[in-house]
Amino acid sequence: MRPRLRKSGKKPIVATMRAAPGKRRSVSEVDRIQLEGIHLAFGTRPVYRALDCRFPRGQISVLMGGSGAGKSTLLRLMAGLIRPDQGRIVIAGEDITTLSERDLFRVRERIGMLFQGGALLDAMTVFDNVALPLREHSKLSEADIRAEVERRLAAVGLPDTGGLMPRELSGGMLRRAALARAIVTDPEIVLCDEPFSGLDPLNVRRIEALLIELNRRLGLTLIVTSHHLPSSLRMASQLVFLIDGGAVVGTPQELLASEDTRVREFLEAETAGMPGFQAVPEVAS
Repeated sequence: MRPRLRKSGKKPIVATMRAAPGKRRSVSEVDRIQLEGIHLAFGTRPVYRALDCRFPRGQISVLMGGSGAGKSTLLRLMAGLIRPDQGRIVIAGEDITTLSERDLFRVRERIGMLFQGGALLDAMTVFDNVALPLREHSKLSEADIRAEVERRLAAVGLPDTGGLMPRELSGGMLRRAALARAIVTDPEIVLCDEPFSGLDPLNVRRIEALLIELNRRLGLTLIVTSHHLPSSLRMASQLVFLIDGGAVVGTPQELLASEDTRVREFLEAETAGMPGFQAVPEVAS
């Protein structure tokens, strides 16, 4: 059974999530990814200052925060595309900040990436886009690749679309095809950068439902950046709110009840009028 975060009325955990006294959790047992003491600056602009956060295995975590808070940058750090100035990034027990580029590639095989806008190659068919990671990084036969690609396209609700070109797909279909490419190598972790950006409300709900279904059916650890608060509140087991170079971490209910005014102001502006959500839990009179 996959571990789940408990939902309670407690205050959100700031910066890091700690094990219960007397019971030290190992990264491999509970946390698929752990970031400790991350410092990063671009020139003179600091992005993170001693950032700590963990991402539980088999759950959906959503990264939130204002523009420029470093949400997409955090995904790039976890994918090993950039390195922090200081700190540790532990993925399934391995600190990737100490790995050579060759060893880092081995860790990346465990990670799928859904890029902003899908990022399908325009000159390739949908089939060839999804097959690309297998052709580049596996020794499967073409027959096996075809079977795997068709299975993944069916899993995201796009059977019989392999012969189409990306320009022939709607925005929602493009995002689903890109998700098929992200999971075609059977990763343990999928990093999703703004999967709802630019989609109409109906397609937002479709992509949201698909991510939840893939998480439940395949046991994927999903880490999603998003500005779409309603979907984030519905789908997330954990919210990681990036602010002032650090993170406030908790369940959606915990962050909605946060005593941190910076978090409250951000969430209240977005949840005003949303049925089923309230910033402060009602107290019985």
